[in-house]
Amino acid sequence: MDDSVEPKRATVHDVARTAGVSLATVDRVLNARPGVRPETAEKVENAIKALNFRRDLGASLLARARDLRVVFLIPDGSNAFMESLNAAIARRVRQTRNERLTLSAAQYHALDPGALVGRLEALNGRQTDCAVIVAPDDPAVARAIDAVTRRGVAVITLVSDLPNSARRHFIGIDNQAAGRSAASLLGRFCPTGKVGIIAGSLGLRDHRERFEGFAGVLGREFPQLEIVGPVEGFDDDAATEAAALKLLDTHKDLSGIYNLGAGNEGLVAALGKTHRSGNIRVVAHELTDTTRDALRAGTLDVVLDQNPDGEIRAAVAAARQVALSPDAEIHSDPIEIGIFLRDNLR
Repeated sequence: MDDSVEPKRATVHDVARTAGVSLATVDRVLNARPGVRPETAEKVENAIKALNFRRDLGASLLARARDLRVVFLIPDGSNAFMESLNAAIARRVRQTRNERLTLSAAQYHALDPGALVGRLEALNGRQTDCAVIVAPDDPAVARAIDAVTRRGVAVITLVSDLPNSARRHFIGIDNQAAGRSAASLLGRFCPTGKVGIIAGSLGLRDHRERFEGFAGVLGREFPQLEIVGPVEGFDDDAATEAAALKLLDTHKDLSGIYNLGAGNEGLVAALGKTHRSGNIRVVAHELTDTTRDALRAGTLDVVLDQNPDGEIRAAVAAARQVALSPDAEIHSDPIEIGIFLRDNLR
């Protein structure tokens, strides 16, 4: 016998036969639907373990007789991280051509809740199964998510969450942990002085959570450091440069800066114009061409990265789960935070 031959993969028919139940019952257990007695569900789960049954997502999608249709709604503008997300979506489109999966992306005006609401209002369950959205924390957006969910479109939030809406799941880093990490680093880098905070917008939940995490750790563990700000740069290079220049001019004793949003090109420009590059410890977000170059030059000390390719992969996996198990709870781990210095750049 050839031991290299892979054993035949167990099917739902094998699970049903082993558990002594119908295929319909197995389907209910797999999709976490009601109507199965606990002892029957236990029989099915035991059969799944005994047979090492693994669900074939591709076959399950094939059985739908049409592709799973997922649309990403991403802010426009000069935000380099959003550009990275769009590039990751494009790569994923190429990788999933034969997977009964149709991915598309559309942009809306950044930091404009009304523009996102308009995009959501145009969606319906006949044309879209799932919308993955980067959203501002706004009541109108939450209402639009509730409405589009009632029209049969599942919503997954990406990067920044809206937990008080009907969204099915959130994909992203633990933003409070990111802020705590930045505070731990700057607290060690800066023995005394002031730390300036630049946010994209405090109307974004992820930016608020980063600031809350940062302020909590700095106040508790490094009371010798004073927080200045946050000032808002609106995730725009020019606006961030202006905000950074004002910070640097007003507070000559700044020893550190934490840019918890985008606009890093503007921050780097401001540090260069004031000849403060290398004299102020700086922590920023997202590994882009700009932040890589700034790390190598010593303008930035640390970049916290949330891996756009990993986020898009996780979002697509969550969309599959939504399509195959509409009523089940979705499980996924938070995206790991990458911590990059000049010394460990890939």
